[in-house]
Amino acid sequence: MHLQLDLLGGMAGDMFIAAALDAWPELGDATIASIRSAGVSTDWDISVADFADDVFSGRRFLIREPDSHDAMHHHRYADIVKRLQSSGLGANVRDRAVAILELLGSAEAAVHGVDLAEVTFHEVGAWDSVGDVVGAAFVIESIAPASWSVGPIPLGGGRVDSAHGPLPVPAPAAALLLRGFTLIDDGIPGERVTPTGAAILRHLAEDLGMPPPSNPTPMALRRVGTGFGTRKLAGISNIFRLMAFEYATHARIDDQVGVINFEIDDQTAEDLALGLDSLRDSSGVLDVLQMPGLGKKGRMIVHVQVLCQPRALRDVIDACFLQTTTLGLRWGVAARATLERDIVRNQTGKNMDDEALPVKLARRPDGTLSAKTESDSLRGYGGYVRREELRSGAERSALTTGSPDD
Repeated sequence: MHLQLDLLGGMAGDMFIAAALDAWPELGDATIASIRSAGVSTDWDISVADFADDVFSGRRFLIREPDSHDAMHHHRYADIVKRLQSSGLGANVRDRAVAILELLGSAEAAVHGVDLAEVTFHEVGAWDSVGDVVGAAFVIESIAPASWSVGPIPLGGGRVDSAHGPLPVPAPAAALLLRGFTLIDDGIPGERVTPTGAAILRHLAEDLGMPPPSNPTPMALRRVGTGFGTRKLAGISNIFRLMAFEYATHARIDDQVGVINFEIDDQTAEDLALGLDSLRDSSGVLDVLQMPGLGKKGRMIVHVQVLCQPRALRDVIDACFLQTTTLGLRWGVAARATLERDIVRNQTGKNMDDEALPVKLARRPDGTLSAKTESDSLRGYGGYVRREELRSGAERSALTTGSPDD
């Protein structure tokens, strides 16, 4: 799946969630539940409502604090992250939410010239903004796997009020987060992209990759979502639009992957195996490969390649230095293409008493299906002949049944 983001009015966290829930209304209750599990108490009202102006119809997402609460909020970045990490959020959603907050916190730290640990959020520290981050993380994780692209981002203009006094638009933290994106001045003033909205865009770009909108692969438009902001803009609707496409070939997803390479010639095989196993278990790591080779001075070496999510690069690089004896490594972000795949469970066709085995189905660019039984599911089924019988039976059954898309 590929998602195109269009910022006609602009982008804020609530607008992003509203558009996603307009396109995927079935995610509404689960999104609110995830925000509650992050610590937003029941005295805060969370709602997803239909909304329309004179031009468009869509949805509006709101988190309202009780009237008795103090309007000014001051919360340390470290405290917010600690609350999220100890919350009941699922691991993947929690990691995405923390990653978005880290981007936002790092931008604030750069603006104010302080360390990340010393950052104190003001407006962003309110539970409505934290809820927007968690809600955005939940819908991104629910929609995945997908690639993303974004159209020109409106620059806006003028000033915006803050705890530090009037600030230029885009706000300094938002401006840092929008570096590298294509911006356009459409002549309409005001804050068009909030810092939270900019952090979500940066997260999508760093974690999932944002290929250019001009994608030559044929795509079918499946869903459209429109999210409204709370402000009114002169002359245009304040909307954020999301369009979800499926590739016509049902085959390829383009995104990005972090790549780390290094060599080892002075670590025992036993200890290196332990270190690489620990790397495989590290958050954000997709795969760890090792290959023998011949290095300088005729030494036998082990070449190690680690693939990871781009947002996890810094932590995974540190883990490589901690788990191995390498003194240097090469790293980068590479474009990659993956095939859409589904996991189906099918009887082997030989014995209905056998447990249904998970089989990974992938659709190739020419429309054909390939099937591969998950190898771990064959543990405990005896020797090679029995495993091969179960494997081939499950794969034949899966190919006959087809994927859920068929």
